[in-house]
Amino acid sequence: MNENMDYPKAIKELRAALLLSQAEFAKKMGVSFATVNRWENGRFAPSYKAKRKLRALLKKHGIVLEEKK
Repeated sequence: MNENMDYPKAIKELRAALLLSQAEFAKKMGVSFATVNRWENGRFAPSYKAKRKLRALLKKHGIVLEEKK
């Protein structure tokens, strides 16, 4: 999976679409609040396992994962 994808933007957009806080989204993803916060701030990229789950959720909700600019 391409590391040049804009996961922070996509995760924020997905959370907004699902009307979830970072803590609620973290629970849904099976990770900690701090992990979601780091993803959204671009400090860490999601693991491959998390990326697969994220991509399925993004696709389900019609959110496009764009390349970083």
